[in-house]
Amino acid sequence: MAIPLFSRLTQTPGRRAVGLWLLLIAALILAMVVVGGLTRLTGSGLSITQWKPVTGVVPPLSHAAWVHEFDLYKQIPQYRIDNAGMSLTQFKGIYWWEWSHRLLGRLIGFAFLLPFLYFVWRGAITRKRMPRMIVLFLLGGLQGAVGWWMVTSGLEYRVSVSQYRLAIHLGVAIILLGAILWTALEYLRPKEAGAAPVRYAKWGLAFAGLIYVQMLLGALVAGLHAGLIYNTWPSMNGTFFPSETFSSPWWINIFENAGIAQFDHRMVAYVAAFSVLALWLMVMREKLSGWARASANILFGLTLFQILLGIETLLNQAPVGLSAMHQTSAALLFCVAVWHAYELRGAKRIA
Repeated sequence: MAIPLFSRLTQTPGRRAVGLWLLLIAALILAMVVVGGLTRLTGSGLSITQWKPVTGVVPPLSHAAWVHEFDLYKQIPQYRIDNAGMSLTQFKGIYWWEWSHRLLGRLIGFAFLLPFLYFVWRGAITRKRMPRMIVLFLLGGLQGAVGWWMVTSGLEYRVSVSQYRLAIHLGVAIILLGAILWTALEYLRPKEAGAAPVRYAKWGLAFAGLIYVQMLLGALVAGLHAGLIYNTWPSMNGTFFPSETFSSPWWINIFENAGIAQFDHRMVAYVAAFSVLALWLMVMREKLSGWARASANILFGLTLFQILLGIETLLNQAPVGLSAMHQTSAALLFCVAVWHAYELRGAKRIA
């Protein structure tokens, strides 16, 4: 039994093995986005006030260590203004969320690096593919640095992080998720010889880009706590446009006016609804088959579900559970949009 086992271990891994590994990394990044959203929703993101990429993996192991971490937290505005009088037990509750978020980020780094080195050694990742893999790894490292940069925005003068940095942090994560998912699909479902993209294949990519923009707008809504106002639909407290006082210059309102941020998020959701309907109708008219058709159906259904979930979240003033589901569904929607865009590159038609 030992000889066949050794033989299997020494065989060069195939494309499928690399693709499944990348798919696992994409799933971990998706989990990272979900945990990050819960960390923000529970107000836990500022509970760890230092960045220790190596030693930070070890949580406080004694009462004295916990008291020290709590004392550091007491020095920032969030504690003094929002959480004054918090007990050590309550502090531990928010600390574990942020620690878990950072730990998952470290695990993703190892889950990428070690198999990558193995696949390179065994020849499963060719020299031609290596530059992209290295860029993906560096992008993951950048994401960690951007995360800490985001946290620092809430340590001195604010009780929460900057909405700008929150959007950038999420944006980098979603770019990384999409790039790894696309690369995984290239390994798992390589384009067949002679297969040509459908004439509207670029619209699939455009729709994925639209969902990406919508997620960034959602991050602005979250950072500005804009889900707590105008909790009616389809009107905004009886009007189409929010009754907000505009700041100067006008464009700053897109990023810093809570009412305008929510309005923009609503409008792009309507654009997404009409866009996915048009894309779905094109797939049906062209009579595409296989995964192109399946992904179109899933994309259509998930988009409508996401919009309905967003409305329900708004009407209930963004409770933690619904808000977490809304962000998770958005990340899944982006993944399906990327998948559908990939399938349109070489779709087959029903005979």
